[in-house]
Amino acid sequence: MSWNVQEDLRKCLQSVLEGNAEEGLQVWVVDNASTDDTVAMLRQEFPLVKLICNETNAGFAAANNQGLKAAHADYYLLLNPDTVVPEGAFAKLLQFADAQPRAGAIGPKLVNPDGGLQHSARRFPTINAAMFRNTALGGLFPGAASPGYYLMMEWDHNDAREVDWVSGACMLLRREALEEVGYLDESFFWGSEDVDYCFRLHQAGWLVMYSPEPVIVHAIGKSTSQVVIPTIIRTHRSMRRLYSKHLARNFLSRALVAVGVWLRAGLLIASYLTRQLLARLRRLFRKR
Repeated sequence: MSWNVQEDLRKCLQSVLEGNAEEGLQVWVVDNASTDDTVAMLRQEFPLVKLICNETNAGFAAANNQGLKAAHADYYLLLNPDTVVPEGAFAKLLQFADAQPRAGAIGPKLVNPDGGLQHSARRFPTINAAMFRNTALGGLFPGAASPGYYLMMEWDHNDAREVDWVSGACMLLRREALEEVGYLDESFFWGSEDVDYCFRLHQAGWLVMYSPEPVIVHAIGKSTSQVVIPTIIRTHRSMRRLYSKHLARNFLSRALVAVGVWLRAGLLIASYLTRQLLARLRRLFRKR
């Protein structure tokens, strides 16, 4: 799925096609109504890539489902356009998958462009983790254990293991698992669809595995940084949906979660707007 990340998508496809030309490889790009000449670039530079063009932004889950339904394979790889795939990566993923026949989903190690580890394999979220992670409350209590537990920070991510969920930025799905569990839940427009899918895999008896090889470079947030406030709203709407679907057991707990989620979203939006205002004031005073 791609949305207004033309240059990142170009680098991603170059890394895929130049270093991972596996037999039978099909590459599909679902473009969510980009306005940055992504489609023209794809048609001119990557004529062998199969392209689906949406007239409107259908969201992450829906767009990925379009690609999943169009392709036919034993394995399907969901891959964000802001990734770079090393040579031989697909062969390593397939070798690992073949050795783990009960793994419905497999996530490789993801790192930042500077080489820093991304905690892309995690435990299922908790209310405490939502309260302390990336919030002012977490800043007040930096020693709070909940985010670290959620992110599995006690583990160096250098060995293969079963995990609760792996990031949809790069997730290998087995055909048999996809046929049994179904496609991504399209009620998640942006965010938490990967967590939800791994919940469903576990419920159906499949494993979710993490592999330290290959190592994929992932530049987080290239699309979402273009629309910060809508992204905060969408991710929190998805967060509320996730808790209501899998974690909140009754009406009262769902109501409390909804209040907490939207309070969290409001505080994050207020923090973002405050930072933007302060940055503008600093620029104004520099000009004077």
